[in-house]
Amino acid sequence: MSAFTPWGGGKAEFHQTDLRDRNALSEIFKRNPVRAVIHFAGHKAVGESVAKPLEYYDNNLGGTFVLLDTMAQAGVRRIVFSSSATVYGDPQRLPLTEDHPMGAVNPYGRTKQFIEDILADIAVGSPGFRHATLRYFNPIGAHPSGTIGEDPQGIPNNLFPYVTQVAVGRLKQLRIFGNDYGTVDGTGVRDYIHVMDLAAGHVAALRYLLEKDKSIVVNLGTGRGQTVLEVVAAFERVTGIPIPREFAARRQGDVASCYADASLALRELGWQARLGIDDMCRDAWAWQSANPQGYPG
Repeated sequence: MSAFTPWGGGKAEFHQTDLRDRNALSEIFKRNPVRAVIHFAGHKAVGESVAKPLEYYDNNLGGTFVLLDTMAQAGVRRIVFSSSATVYGDPQRLPLTEDHPMGAVNPYGRTKQFIEDILADIAVGSPGFRHATLRYFNPIGAHPSGTIGEDPQGIPNNLFPYVTQVAVGRLKQLRIFGNDYGTVDGTGVRDYIHVMDLAAGHVAALRYLLEKDKSIVVNLGTGRGQTVLEVVAAFERVTGIPIPREFAARRQGDVASCYADASLALRELGWQARLGIDDMCRDAWAWQSANPQGYPG
């Protein structure tokens, strides 16, 4: 356990544990006055989930079961859950609204969908239980200070750390999965959102739970879709660094296009994305260029 100073000031305690460790988690709740939980913990790569489904179900669902049971034992009845736009599956219509049918097409997305259903069921069985389920679209970028960023181990499963690791020389070239989708340039379309906007969305959701005393399921995205090649071109423009690339076959579990209707977040949470793709590129590069090998081992 250690203490650190978060961006908002004050001190927070850090406890390193596996969320599935019931005894360790129970001790944390006993030692700290917890009013609400923000649940981020889980594996998150679509391709890896297809290759390792049992690992994803065990970690994502198992950890959530222990967390929710521990919360119940401690009398904690507010949770912000990190869900995903992958719960929508292959979109029937765009932009995606929260009432779009769910139909995740990969194990990662199904773990998020199952957890959403579990939270809804608990809310029915426990009338005082409230949840804010946030369906993230595609978070990228880094803290603008360049001190906090994304540092995946091995070959990145997500686009942006792949791009930045190529730019810094850790990887030879970017591999783009699929250039034959029915999009403007054949590459997949996603709704990229700056992580700082995403963080602000969590603050807004937590405030909503504590002040409105209601549950909510809401998209967090910009409402704009961009292709892989458009994002790479933006990074090259902002940084002046060319990104060599190659195309590979589509990955199982990926969809062609996915972007949000984020109007509910604005209406109910007073939240909207304020940072654009240039900000995302600039801040991600500030992190990676200052930390070419990532965090110290």
